[in-house]
Amino acid sequence: MKSKSVFVSWALFMAGVLLSCTGNKVYDRYVHTPVSGWEKNDTLVFNLQRMADSGDYTSELGLRVTSDYPFMGLTLIVDQWVYPARRHYVDTLNCKLMDAKGNSMGVGMSYYQFRFPIRELPLHRADSVVVKIRHDMKREILPGISDVGYLLRKE
Repeated sequence: MKSKSVFVSWALFMAGVLLSCTGNKVYDRYVHTPVSGWEKNDTLVFNLQRMADSGDYTSELGLRVTSDYPFMGLTLIVDQWVYPARRHYVDTLNCKLMDAKGNSMGVGMSYYQFRFPIRELPLHRADSVVVKIRHDMKREILPGISDVGYLLRKE
């Protein structure tokens, strides 16, 4: 019986590893924020190295939130700078975290994970990208935001 549960656990782990392998993922990083509170003036920065290939890329925002987060949604400002062309993209994301009944729309138990699309970026070979993310909530300090991430995927 014990060996069967070990085998099932191993099989689930391997399935997760195989499903998470995507060849088109260029960048996927998270920055930790203090769970006690992410301050409004704390801008999170992601520096992406030069692109190996030209093409269209899709950018996404990732969030990890605890049950301490007091609101049903979150408004974020995402600045994306593309160098050396100095193209600047600004997006306001209104992230819906809870349904009308107050249930989390994320995946997880004590930490809820969310992904939100930002935009498609046309990038050239050797372009680099700097991403800055800050919250735009009326409350100065937001508790319960554990990590904020940025994902870039080649289409």
